[in-house]
Amino acid sequence: MNTRTRNDWTSEELYWRDHYQQRPYFEAGRDFDYYRPAYRFGFDARDRYEGDEWSDIESDLSRDWEDYKDRGRSTWQQVKDAVRDAWDRLTGDR
Repeated sequence: MNTRTRNDWTSEELYWRDHYQQRPYFEAGRDFDYYRPAYRFGFDARDRYEGDEWSDIESDLSRDWEDYKDRGRSTWQQVKDAVRDAWDRLTGDR
């Protein structure tokens, strides 16, 4: 597992703010604020599902996304790659 400090969302947010436009799922016209909730959701999921594999939790995350208060109007299909990206960065899977 990655050695990043557990509750260091500030550093993660800065990382994603600098890199989101280079990610393969980035869509022109969508600013960082569109992706930010997905990155935060993936960041928080790391603690909730520590030790689990993405394939084992994706359906849970999809369901949880619908109740996530900060999701705005985005659907799971629109953000799941960004959530996975944040998850993978923290779990060392990429």
